[in-house]
Amino acid sequence: MKKVARRAPPPPPPSSDGFTPPKPKPPPRPGIQTFPRPPPRPSGVPYDASVASTHMSSGLPPLPSRRVTPDEVLEVQSPAPPLPARNSAHAASSMNVTDPVCERKLLGNSKLLPPPTRQIGLGDKLPPVRRPPTPSSDEESGEDEDPRTRTVDTLPDSSRSSRRPPSLSCFAYPASRIQVPAHSGQVAIASPSVVVATHHHIKCYDLTLDDIPLWTIDTREAGLRDAKVTCLEFKPTPSERYRYVWVGTKEGHLFEVDVSVGSVTATKYGRMMVTVDDAGKVMVFDPDSDVGMAGDMGEEDVSLVYTQSRVYRIAEKQDFVKMLGGLLWTSVRTEVNGTGAASVPVIRIYDPLVPGSVARCVMPTQRVGAVTCGTLLPSHPGHVYLGHEGGFISVWNVDTSDGTPECLEVMKVSTSDVLCLEGVNDRLWAGGRKGMVSAYDVGPRPWVVTNCWEAHDGLPVLKLFVDPSAIERVGKLCVVSVGRDERMRFWDGLLGSDRVDQELLKRERAFSKFRNLDVLIVSWNVDAAKPDALSSDAENAQFFQNVFQSTDGPDIIAFGFQEVIDLESRKMAAKTVLLGGKKKGEDGKISEKVTSSYKRWHDRLVSAVKMAMPSDSPYTVTHTESLVGLFTCIFVKNAHRVSVKDVAITTIKRGMGGRYGNKGAIVARLVVDDSSICFINCHLAAGQGHVRQRNADVTAMLEEKSLFPPSDAVEEYIAYVGGGDGSMVLDHEIVFLNGDMNYRIDQRREAVIHAIQSGELESLFIHDQLLKEMKHNRGFRLRAFQEGPLTFAPTYKYDRRSSEFDTSEKRRTPAWCDRILWRSRDPERVVQFNYQRYEANVSDHRPISAAFKVTIKSVRQDVRAREKVEVEKRWMEMEMVLLASAREFYLQRARTLI
Repeated sequence: MKKVARRAPPPPPPSSDGFTPPKPKPPPRPGIQTFPRPPPRPSGVPYDASVASTHMSSGLPPLPSRRVTPDEVLEVQSPAPPLPARNSAHAASSMNVTDPVCERKLLGNSKLLPPPTRQIGLGDKLPPVRRPPTPSSDEESGEDEDPRTRTVDTLPDSSRSSRRPPSLSCFAYPASRIQVPAHSGQVAIASPSVVVATHHHIKCYDLTLDDIPLWTIDTREAGLRDAKVTCLEFKPTPSERYRYVWVGTKEGHLFEVDVSVGSVTATKYGRMMVTVDDAGKVMVFDPDSDVGMAGDMGEEDVSLVYTQSRVYRIAEKQDFVKMLGGLLWTSVRTEVNGTGAASVPVIRIYDPLVPGSVARCVMPTQRVGAVTCGTLLPSHPGHVYLGHEGGFISVWNVDTSDGTPECLEVMKVSTSDVLCLEGVNDRLWAGGRKGMVSAYDVGPRPWVVTNCWEAHDGLPVLKLFVDPSAIERVGKLCVVSVGRDERMRFWDGLLGSDRVDQELLKRERAFSKFRNLDVLIVSWNVDAAKPDALSSDAENAQFFQNVFQSTDGPDIIAFGFQEVIDLESRKMAAKTVLLGGKKKGEDGKISEKVTSSYKRWHDRLVSAVKMAMPSDSPYTVTHTESLVGLFTCIFVKNAHRVSVKDVAITTIKRGMGGRYGNKGAIVARLVVDDSSICFINCHLAAGQGHVRQRNADVTAMLEEKSLFPPSDAVEEYIAYVGGGDGSMVLDHEIVFLNGDMNYRIDQRREAVIHAIQSGELESLFIHDQLLKEMKHNRGFRLRAFQEGPLTFAPTYKYDRRSSEFDTSEKRRTPAWCDRILWRSRDPERVVQFNYQRYEANVSDHRPISAAFKVTIKSVRQDVRAREKVEVEKRWMEMEMVLLASAREFYLQRARTLI
């Protein structure tokens, strides 16, 4: 948008007493919107529209003159015609006003024209903001950086987490059969009893008998008219534990129900109870301060009828209220400190057990969303954990000298809200909006995700809590989750299955046999070059021969090419997108125009392997796939074909928000004996500054769900790791990642070229984006991967058929865009003994290869079964110790209301 030049009106004539009044602010001209905004008027001077109108009709003073060169004088043009009115109504209203554009005068000694004005009618839309030119598909991705990707690289490391659900089946009937309405349902559990309340109805189930309610109470029939239940809570008592449940209603009623008979009783026994309503009224039932009938009767527990409650006032309509660490933590969504990006929620903390105590206000140390939940962690006494919107968890120390909790740190754990938290043993459990429950080890920095599984079919997890009664009644630490899917589920709080698996992995050598395989991986961005181009000179013609000579008779050869078709050609890319995955014609063949480039490379690879390898050791193509320029072809030596199973290959699109395959990956997998191997050929987001986009591409590939069909193994998934079934990338024991990853070198072009020419490649490592992310970015998903030493010069970007780095107008900085990385559950089972580049120059990238010695296992099932029995026996002994510790924690919590 062009700015409008303003001319100040002439000063008003002095008054009779010789005083010149301050200049009034001129009004805007009808039909014209002017920018920038004029300076403010002096305070205390009223606006006079009539004076301003008079000034506008008078002659306007010229703008100050400036010195110009004779060349500029020659370039003076004739006055430009006025812009036409954009609205007839505005045009009519402006006819009575002298158009300043038509009366522009030559200014100063040089007779230059004043800056032109631009007319925009009142109420008309402003012109669109000018956008920067679209970058080329080679240097930039053409996509704006998604702000959400900025937080992905700060999350806890989840690369080795187990995604097996720790399901707990200790009753005859599963809890998932009981419906808990999402918005109005309340639930309280004392195993095996489950009490569910919805509006006026309260139902009780016994999971050992049936999934049909034992009894149902209608509050209207019990004499509580229009009483809608809003909360339930079991309270342990010294005499009859978990027999009574307290019920709170929207109308302020508080009554108790005897679960054993399903009737409303008159008394409630427990050490202490605190209730809070929306009006900010806190009622504390404390038997130690009671001097009424309960004291005369010699009762040690609080009585709903006889114990006199102590009333405490807090702010009304609290969005978060919970007793944590003996204190009442509260927060209101609308109460924040600061504005904009610096705003933080205000948390008010009360001590309801001390009469007359004053609220203490605390705030997190950095910007987070509203408080949604809170909990304690048994393994970290003295700390309180609060969940926030935006995926944050704040950690607070309550053991301070002045008694005011102090915020120790704020951790970003998710890209969406943390809806519920629960401290379970030594893990912090969190439920999110996508139905996932994650367990965090909060000891290391950054936090580590030890378990992460889908609990409620992609719908939000609304509640997460521990049922302490299950420790005594069932002998398990039972964690209950309730989701928007209106179902509740029970989980093993001690994560026993994962502990057994971890111990079995330590004993793997006792029941497995091992052998080695040689793996060769070749990666090359061919820049739309055809295979025939390799016949142009000796260096290019010897490319495949040099590749196969880098290792002696590999058992598996994986070729991963990028830009097999010209991504600059919109016509060819469109054909690939529209026809590449669809059958055409009765014969079921796809378009020959689309597949010809891939087929030429496929035939050339088959021919090269056949010519280079001994005739008595033939190879077979087990995988081949293409995706808008990406091409993968994997060969396996025939001698190992009998031991290969679970073969699969698929694609992941990452361009244009996952709709286009110009950026993405081809993912292949196979199982050899009882070890799973995954190969990823990728092309990540381009552009010098798009590091976060590349990180987001990596995250999407590694965390893509249902990538492959689950393994058809009848027994346990012994070929996969992390509790997976082979449907995700990180389920595989060994993962190889190659491709044009597009990570650049953050250094001046001249300095990079000088370091290359002088052989000082090590000086560039500290500026390499990939190495920096792997070293310093605590949430980078490739941090668990390894890469061999970079002993070769950067492979990008060269002039075609030349050894000169990019001499085009863009003069791109050389970089190691082409890389090969790997990840193994046991690092000792993958050894790299070759990592090099080649000098084929038909592309603007140089090809690279890496050779590995991979150790695979073959499990003896009978021996493993005996080892597992012994491991489970030892786990049961450890489980009893952990349950005793958990029981003591929850008893102490019940006594002190923490």
